[in-house]
Amino acid sequence: MTIERLQTGARMSRIVKHNGTVYLCGQVCADAEKNITEQTQTMLDKVELLLNEAGSSKEHMLSATIYVKSMEYFADMNAVWDTWVPQGHAPTRACVEAKMARDALLVEISVVAALK
Repeated sequence: MTIERLQTGARMSRIVKHNGTVYLCGQVCADAEKNITEQTQTMLDKVELLLNEAGSSKEHMLSATIYVKSMEYFADMNAVWDTWVPQGHAPTRACVEAKMARDALLVEISVVAALK
């Protein structure tokens, strides 16, 4: 069994591939000064790029764990999520309210996917 780590630093790897499965580290937005809609979109854009780099895709997502700073953002985050996930390919999902690493962050996601 081979474990392949991509974009590895001292603290973590952004992508780990093992046994046909891709694990992504938690992803946040490109600009924490933006609103929940823009933070969610740029976060998901980053997920898509990492999945593609790993040899996977949105259609191969198995599970997603989403952390929101407050459930007041739940509906707006879901509006972006619902248009981003390809119809018929929704992964299992959990969404929880959580204290974020930086105060300006409103949403973070961790994704597991199958390789293509």
